[in-house]
Amino acid sequence: MIRRAAVAGSFYAGTPERLIAQARDLIRGDQPTVHAIAAVVPHAGYRYSGKVAGAVYARVTFPDVFIVVGPNHTGLGAGAAIMTRGAWETPLGRVPVDRDMAGAILGHSQTLEEDHLGHQREHSIEVQLPLLQAFGTPFSLVPICLFSSEFPACRDVGLAIAKAVAGSGRTALVVASTDMSHYVDQADAERTDRAAIDAIVALGAEHLHEFVRRERMSMCGFHATSAVLVAARELGATSVELVGYATSGDVTKDSARVVGYAGLLIR
Repeated sequence: MIRRAAVAGSFYAGTPERLIAQARDLIRGDQPTVHAIAAVVPHAGYRYSGKVAGAVYARVTFPDVFIVVGPNHTGLGAGAAIMTRGAWETPLGRVPVDRDMAGAILGHSQTLEEDHLGHQREHSIEVQLPLLQAFGTPFSLVPICLFSSEFPACRDVGLAIAKAVAGSGRTALVVASTDMSHYVDQADAERTDRAAIDAIVALGAEHLHEFVRRERMSMCGFHATSAVLVAARELGATSVELVGYATSGDVTKDSARVVGYAGLLIR
């Protein structure tokens, strides 16, 4: 099973030469790397959110495997979809799915289903890969795509991830792929996003989930982020650092309808 690139040439450059230059520019950083348990990164086009995502990855000591949990924007496939075999392809090559880690996560979960259809056209995981490939260090991937947004499902997925990572004896980074507020004015985005970021900094998985639902916040990956916060707490996380925040208005100069992007490291 080869999952072909769906958004090459639109969300990021479509040729290897242009993409490697674009990705390497975004992951440049002069700060020391740290061992992180988890991270929160955005997934818009590189023009808009690439600097925030790249700044997060530039700070991370590279693990053996990236477990990337993102939202299902398309509605295709299972409500909680995981791939346990195959590879994901971008213009920079193929990233293997980690069969052992993915199989262990699936085995520990009552919610996840083996499903490739939910991943077929979904960009939230795909856009992370060229940034990681640009480091030139081999890694494997566990892709998890969530459409279901009830907290018990998020908790189940988070606990399954934590159990699999703890029992693997390997290094892993659990990544929540999410953008923040969508298509509101700059002031509203900054205010609402700040409250959601505060919940993440407090490692408040249920608090974040409840806040987004109560305020009807348009944070597309709040359920993925809730699951990752559950996993991070189980794996011993005690601190969260906000690496960067931006909005699409920083690029378009249109403050009337922006999308927010936050990058955080969880240790």
